Amino acid sequence: MAKASTTSSPELVFATNNQHKLDEIRQILDGQIHILSLADIGCHVDIPETADTLQGNALQKARYVASHYNMDCFADDTGLEVAALDGAPGVHSARYAGGQGHDSQANMDLLLHNMEKKSDRKARFRTVIALIIKGEEHLFEGIVNGKILTERHGTDGFGYDPVFQPDGFDCTFAEMTASQKNAISHRGRATQKLVQFLTSLT
Repeated sequence: MAKASTTSSPELVFATNNQHKLDEIRQILDGQIHILSLADIGCHVDIPETADTLQGNALQKARYVASHYNMDCFADDTGLEVAALDGAPGVHSARYAGGQGHDSQANMDLLLHNMEKKSDRKARFRTVIALIIKGEEHLFEGIVNGKILTERHGTDGFGYDPVFQPDGFDCTFAEMTASQKNAISHRGRATQKLVQFLTSLT
């Protein structure tokens, strides 16, 4: 894959309308890359996510921004994959409980209900980042393994964080500080691969 040239302090659009994700990515990057939001570039549409894989959704969002705004950009899609549910909710994690919005409480309620009689609690969070820079597409993946608890613990984080306990820890993502979570999270791991790649282009 050919390398493209870029500046030492790249400016990228993060193709998301999720403020939690935007804040988290900016915390992880800590100024290494200047991140523009969709609002910053005047994009206020809800970019479709109709693919049946995380990779497909991430590429769909990144390609939309690249084609409509002609800017270097990246997008991510994240799924919670539960072993006892055959990988569900997976690509449908954000809308697991149905409806148009991202109702985290309803999603967790349904997940806990579906896990009530399951002895196998193993699960993993997986993030795929699609980067389009200088017209070339690149993918980065981050995974963190853990388990689903039987009830919520903690009030920080977002999404399924209150019911997910990563391996090697006795607390959920929602009981961690942002810096603690970002150091080990799926999105943190994928983002670090993104940063390493961008650094290699300089």
